[in-house]
Order: sequence, then structure tokens, then C-alpha cells
Amino acid sequence: GQRALLQNGDSIYLNGTGASPEGDRPFLDRFSLQTLKSERLFRSDANSYESVVGLLSEDGKQFVTRRESPTDPPNYFVRGSADAAAAGASMGDGAATSASRPLTQYPDPTPQLKGIKKQLVTYKRADGVQCSFTLYLPPNYKEGTRLPTVVWAYPLEFNDASTAGQVTGSTQRFTQILGPSHLFFLLEGYAVLDNATMPVVGDPETVNNTYVEQIVISAKAAIDKAVEMGVTDRDRVGVGGHSYGAFMTANLLAHSDLFRAGIARSGAYNRTLTPFGFQNERRTLWEAPDLYIKVSPFMNANKIKAPILMIHGEADDNTGTFPIQSERMYQALRGNGATVRLVMLPLEAHGYSGRESIEHVLYEMISWFDKYVKNAPPRKEQTAEQK
Repeated sequence: GQRALLQNGDSIYLNGTGASPEGDRPFLDRFSLQTLKSERLFRSDANSYESVVGLLSEDGKQFVTRRESPTDPPNYFVRGSADAAAAGASMGDGAATSASRPLTQYPDPTPQLKGIKKQLVTYKRADGVQCSFTLYLPPNYKEGTRLPTVVWAYPLEFNDASTAGQVTGSTQRFTQILGPSHLFFLLEGYAVLDNATMPVVGDPETVNNTYVEQIVISAKAAIDKAVEMGVTDRDRVGVGGHSYGAFMTANLLAHSDLFRAGIARSGAYNRTLTPFGFQNERRTLWEAPDLYIKVSPFMNANKIKAPILMIHGEADDNTGTFPIQSERMYQALRGNGATVRLVMLPLEAHGYSGRESIEHVLYEMISWFDKYVKNAPPRKEQTAEQK
């Protein structure tokens, strides 16, 4: 159902994800309608991810939370805030530090994933914009070993650099690998830079004028940081994404030499086929024809030299990513002599749900990067971008 406002006398209760420089830390506040001041009743500690899912009393003294950590699967607990006033909680850590009572005790469904390590990494790209990614390392990783690496991302537009640099998500959540997830690469010995931020910053009316340049410097900054940390082999990095992330992947392969190969799932590659805008682009094709051509990987197919795997659902009814996008891009790449493979999934839409489809997508993805990233021969010489 939909969220509803809960009011008790002159107070209302507020909860949220609690974004912070260290990642999300969910909270519960009581807000006085008379004094317009908030009292923090609960905040997730720094070593777990615990969110309020419902109140058990109108005064907010008892509530149910859902708690998880990197090693503990999600379970539900009853918490009380009877000692909130005595604890004198600030707007930082919450008052509800009283003992919790478990409601559920679900076991870890995939204990073999416990060895996976993850951490939030922040850094700045060349123009000073703050970026981040969640670094995942495979089980039994030995410190100092440089691994083949997968960069998985989805670009977002922002009005200003300060907003673009905000950290989202949490490294304290339980690691689950579901569906055709790119995190399955961890079980094959790869490092994964998950949700590597690709902010496109500028005036909303013209922000995409520098789309290509901004995603390239964002990708380079992510790779540079992972190499600096000693976890990534710069010569064995692949990039991938779904939908707008697939569009990004093709553009990165067309306009940089940072990656050995790419995976583009359910993407759009010819923006003249979305003439009335795409993502947050406000101009039409007829108002900004040069932009539509510049950002279309289809128009730059002759520049793509790295191997690219394209996957698309045959029944994709998302208005911006009809299957013709991948079919025509494949023909353009093939005609220009690129190394390309197109996989069309019967009956699948923009996302993939069939067991056979998911297993096949994983097979294709891992096989592609094993061949063209993990086991790729050394480059003959490094370009200026790689250095």
C-alpha cells in the first residue's frame, strides 16, 4: 500500500533512508507541530542497516524494524523507545538503544557468499566532481592481488556538483545476488565496481551537450581509483549496464579506450528513434539535431573497436528501447567490422524474468568477459587515456 501520515496529538512521525557521507542510515523522528522541532527516536547503527517498517503504538514507543548486515540476512525485530528521553538522543544517533526482540530468524540462504567483501569508495574526477562506487571483492581475495574488473553503472543528471556528489546506498546491507545480476562475476574471480557514479552535471536545458565528455572522465576516475587501491588490473577492465547504462556502455566504447569489452543490455543506441527526448533531455531532435547525433552510439559505430555483447528482450515494450535499437546497432557494428554478439531473448520485456533467460544471460555475460577481459592478451601499447 501507500505510505500514510501518522499523527498523535500535536506530533507526527517521520522516517527515511537517512543519507549521510558514510551511506544510508535509516531513522525515525517525532516532529512537534507546535514547536516545529524534531526528536530522533531511532537511527540505524553504523554496522548494520536497520529501517523502521511500522509503528506498533500511536505514541511511537514501540515499532518494528527490518535489520540486516553484510553477514546477517534481513530479519524483523520489535524495538522500543521508552528510554528515549533518558538517553538524550541527538539528531545523529537515535535514542532507541534499548534491547530489541527478534520476530523472525531467517537463516542465510547463501552462506557461500559470506566471503564477499564490499566497501564504499569515494573519489573525485578530473573536474572536481565527487564520485563513488561500491567495491565488491570475491571470496578468498588476497590483499594486493590485481583482478579483472567489471564497472557497472547508470548515468544520472544533476543541476550542480554538490548534489551529484551525494552518497547513496549502504555497504551494510546483506549481500544478495539475484536474477541476471552482474555481481555473479564475483564468483568468477572478478572485482566489481558497482553503481560507479556517472554524474552528468549542468543546466537541465543543455546538460547533455557534455554527456559524452562527462561519462568518459567519470569512468576514468573510477578505474584510476581502483588501480590506486591495488585491486584492479588496468589492462583487464570491462564495462556494462542495463537500459540507459547500456547506452552509456556503447558510448564509452566509442569515445574512449578505457575498456577491453562491454556488455549492453536492453539499450537504446540511435537517438533519432527517440526524437521527443530521452531520460531528462528536454529538447526534441528537431531542436537539437547535433546533440542527438553526437550522443548516439549508432552514429559512432565505426569507432567501437572493443568487443561488445548486446542483449535484448524480444518483447521489450519500453518506449525508448524497442528491440529495433539493438537489431540496427548490431548491423551497424557488424558492417564496420566490430566484434559483436547480439542475444535476443524470446518473450522477455525490458527486464528479464524467465529462469531460462536469466541463466542464459549469465552464461553469455560471463563467457564474454572471460574471453575478452579476464583472459585478454596484453595490449600492444597503452594509450594516453590508459596512462
